[in-house]
Amino acid sequence: MAFEWLNFIPNSTLFILSLSFAVSFATSLSNRLLTNREQLRAWNKEISQWRADSLKARRTDDKKLMAKVKKQERHVMQLQSKMMWQSMKTSFLWFIPLLLMWYVFLPQIIGIAEIVAYLPWGWGSEELLLSVFLWYLLCSFFASALFTRLFGLGMGGD
Repeated sequence: MAFEWLNFIPNSTLFILSLSFAVSFATSLSNRLLTNREQLRAWNKEISQWRADSLKARRTDDKKLMAKVKKQERHVMQLQSKMMWQSMKTSFLWFIPLLLMWYVFLPQIIGIAEIVAYLPWGWGSEELLLSVFLWYLLCSFFASALFTRLFGLGMGGD
């Protein structure tokens, strides 16, 4: 079999680490290219202002401000819907490829339950053994956080 080298640690460890970084990079890059960051920032600012006005109206019992907030509520809900669609674009694009990776590709070459990594610390003197899924998840969280910051994808902006 062509992938027998993946049956051994650290080969499998590094392969899954590389795979998670590649997938995170690709999804972050596509997110960066498919979303209008300036538009999202403007919508978020408008929604934040509406929330602040809504909170102020409730706290002060300001009828005039409450009427203004109620009048804008539908518009704000439309903006929230548009923002959600912007964030979902990448998910729709990557759904099938990731599904294939997890249900076709990885089980064939490694096996999802196989131990591919271990952490020297754990409970007591035992080391923590990580399956493909757990190792990918851990690496993916780290890679996603890194690429989100590098590409300026957080709600804070660039």
